[in-house]
Amino acid sequence: MTREIGVGSLDIQVDCQGKGTLEVNLKPVEFSFSLECVDGKVRSTSNEIRLKSARGEGSVQITAPSTVTWALTVQQ
Repeated sequence: MTREIGVGSLDIQVDCQGKGTLEVNLKPVEFSFSLECVDGKVRSTSNEIRLKSARGEGSVQITAPSTVTWALTVQQ
């Protein structure tokens, strides 16, 4: 997913289920985090960052093993 990132709050929420580690990377902000996912249970995390300046184009990259099912919400 690629789009312009403006000034202000940027919220990222991820839900996952299945065995493995899910990695989230936001570029060009160089913000990343991971979530350990487990079988039989939905795990969730939410992160908020505040940007002082706009970014031209930004993208969110999700990396996870095929054993993990995930959902992503990004709001600004």
